[in-house]
Amino acid sequence: MEKFEHEYKADQIQVLEGLEAVRKRPGMYIGSVSIRGLHHLVYEIVDNCVDEALAGYCSEINVEIEPGNIICVEDNGRGIPVDVHPKTKISAAETVYTKLHAGGKFGGDSGYKVSGGLHGVGASVVNALSNWTEVTIQRDGGVYQMKFERGRTVEPLTRIGDSTKTGTKVRFLADDTIFETLEYEYETLEKRFREMAFLTKGLKINITDSRDSENIQKAEFHFEGGLKSFVEYLSKNKEKIHENPIYIEKDGDVPVEIAFQYTTAYSENIYTFVNNINTIEGGTHLEGFKRGLTKAFNDYARSHNLIKEKDPNLLGEDIREGITAVVSVKVKEPQFEGQTKTKLGNSNVTGIVSSMVNDALSTFLEENPGVGKSILEKCINASRAREAARKARELVRRKSALETSTLPGKLADCSSKNPEECEVYIVEGDSAGGSAKQGRDRKFQAILPLWGKMLNVEKSRADKIYNNDKLQPVILAVGAGIGKDFDVSKIRYGKVIIMADADVDGAHIRTLLLTFFFRYMRPLIENGNVYLAQPPLFKLFKKGMEDIYWYEDDLTGAFKILEERGIPREQVSIQRYKGLGEMNPEQLWETTMDPARRILVKVTMDDAMKADEIFTLLMGDEIEPRRKFIEANAKYVKNLDV
Repeated sequence: MEKFEHEYKADQIQVLEGLEAVRKRPGMYIGSVSIRGLHHLVYEIVDNCVDEALAGYCSEINVEIEPGNIICVEDNGRGIPVDVHPKTKISAAETVYTKLHAGGKFGGDSGYKVSGGLHGVGASVVNALSNWTEVTIQRDGGVYQMKFERGRTVEPLTRIGDSTKTGTKVRFLADDTIFETLEYEYETLEKRFREMAFLTKGLKINITDSRDSENIQKAEFHFEGGLKSFVEYLSKNKEKIHENPIYIEKDGDVPVEIAFQYTTAYSENIYTFVNNINTIEGGTHLEGFKRGLTKAFNDYARSHNLIKEKDPNLLGEDIREGITAVVSVKVKEPQFEGQTKTKLGNSNVTGIVSSMVNDALSTFLEENPGVGKSILEKCINASRAREAARKARELVRRKSALETSTLPGKLADCSSKNPEECEVYIVEGDSAGGSAKQGRDRKFQAILPLWGKMLNVEKSRADKIYNNDKLQPVILAVGAGIGKDFDVSKIRYGKVIIMADADVDGAHIRTLLLTFFFRYMRPLIENGNVYLAQPPLFKLFKKGMEDIYWYEDDLTGAFKILEERGIPREQVSIQRYKGLGEMNPEQLWETTMDPARRILVKVTMDDAMKADEIFTLLMGDEIEPRRKFIEANAKYVKNLDV
């Protein structure tokens, strides 16, 4: 083994004092220094306010994005303690903002029973990663203030006045030498605070964006219904089977709050939280909810002869079809696991939640037989459809590639079998498909032409999807199954590229395919395998001039190129492409398929809740919400006549 010449001695051990470690490796504490990490700073401070609300001492939080991207967060809680800390010999407030793992959230005789911020690093990390921080505290009859710069105290805690109020106000400016951007996204913060208000019944959260004095944005979130209001919000664009959400709440060592409602949709949407933290990977609380739900409905169906004696029990997936649910638990010492540390691992929670759901739901069903019967009718229909889907799925599995070649939209495969380099273009129309087949690189590019508009899976059960002649080729081409059987590790192509015309019909095709991928191949999107091709909108050409392809509605940039080349625009012809079929194979390769020159848009999904809302709105049964959405957003659409 090769040895390095220099010695390894004690003086080479670097010791980072105080908050230096946070500034040195910010990603370890807030995930990243991108806009996501920037927003995380705000969440950390607001989480502290919410913890005061969970403890019963705070009823209102005000968040403002001030001009210059300064954040101001103020609550009416107890105020951070201002007396001297016995260990640090400085005020408790200054200790919280300058010492890692200093806080009142570690159990025992602390000021909090449960908390989202269990690591005690929130306030100090925000302080470390800010150009400056200013903290004002009202408590014990006084007003106190302290100031920091990049984590270091520049003005220790000082009493500056008298007050009969209580609370804490924090103003900070994120450090522009650390973060990639300081521009906050109002919509992202708004969504997070709406969610927080739903999860903390009775708490009012106000957000104001005053960066643009002529266009100040405001929102107020206050939901006395708590999770019931949350479920009503999530289901607002869906047809309901029963009018009011079913609500379950129980206090104890592990307080549990659950609300759910059944809709006529075919997908299940269950969101879980621990101490207001979104556990996107689920965990033991989700497992407990599923078990309790399945047992209660099966027991009720058996006791009321809704399932015949000779028939098997309903499966959990049958019972959860169309459900919208929010499960929230409070755990003193949560154990998180999973890839993103957002999966609850406390094993005792499963039994607690399962027993509670089973008992409460059994009582509800006995007291509301009409609701119970309506839900179980849907569950039984889902069971029958599942069996039909199983038979259809087996049929799809038995079909060989040779048998499927008789389909009108047949797959022209590539020669490489390495998924990492292979890509499949799902192309709208036989004409464009023919050009794509001739223009492609056969080594790594496969072409799957589709004709006409396919099935809207938002309104269809799985058995219809398996038997649909337009979706079957897509399922077979991707090669990784469908629904709960989908295994992203088995995909045949690393890039699944939707290539449709740049018009309204093409947009509809893309939306239908994306709805299918979201509902039945979601890991394909989560894994970053779905892309949208960007064909050009215009071609500018003149004899003797190299063609200019333009991808935007606004041709100003293209005209500038002509000007730089010394070519009068009056001498140039402009062609507006109305479809992919207007391009010959060479043009399609040059503009849309050549990896060196093409533009691809990766489809990502940061927010499953928002994605579900949009797909339900655009593709679901409810017409009025869709009409309102179109009216509100029509002003952003250009050239609808092409």
